[in-house]
Amino acid sequence: MRERTLLIIKPDGYSRNLADPIFKRFTDNGFTIIERRDMTISPELAAQHYAEHKEKPFYPSLIEYITSGPVAVAIAEGENGVARARELMGATDPAKANPGTIRGDFGESIDRNTIHGSDSLESAKREIRLYFADQAE
Repeated sequence: MRERTLLIIKPDGYSRNLADPIFKRFTDNGFTIIERRDMTISPELAAQHYAEHKEKPFYPSLIEYITSGPVAVAIAEGENGVARARELMGATDPAKANPGTIRGDFGESIDRNTIHGSDSLESAKREIRLYFADQAE
């Protein structure tokens, strides 16, 4: 079944001009980029996006980082989109990500791991609504 997921090329990837090459990896693997926006995430939007992490010790640095510079946000659609996107991204910690995955190839650290992708179909729907209200299913 085709599913939509949200992808964010984080500030470390965006500043290294990796958005287009990373999105190409998705399209080369059967995904369609439905819509893309380049933007700087506001602290308010970041707080909504990462609300489930609010009580965790890394929350302030997460908000500070994701709002620190421009990002590229996209809706990607593909067969088993959420799970396949997570496979293409690789482990959250680039040191544990396989070579050939996005984080394995481009991630700098667990805090600067280049890309965000929705972790479930429910998260994908919620996150797409946050960034692309007109595209929400």
